[in-house]
Amino acid sequence: MASFLSRLFGGGSAPSSEPATPQRDEPVEYQGYLIHAAPEQQNGQWRVAGVITKAEGGEMERVFQRADTFATREDAAAFTITKGKQIIDQRGPDLFADGAPSGRA
Repeated sequence: MASFLSRLFGGGSAPSSEPATPQRDEPVEYQGYLIHAAPEQQNGQWRVAGVITKAEGGEMERVFQRADTFATREDAAAFTITKGKQIIDQRGPDLFADGAPSGRA
């Protein structure tokens, strides 16, 4: 009974089968940028997440995550590419204007 109550109220830790860092898919080139889909598993769904990179005097990257979720990783990855293209279209050169090697989009 005590173990049941402990699990019910969040005691103990269950082993996680999720990787610490989401796996990045092969990049898709778009207007001189590379979009890497890296959906994150969350509560049985896949959340849209990815990285936009641009090689210019050293690798620079911007990580993005969205609240959109999908039932399969493949669907989330496809939508991640769409969102990455949208970010590039909206922000273009300003995406890396701060010169920082990494950050959030």
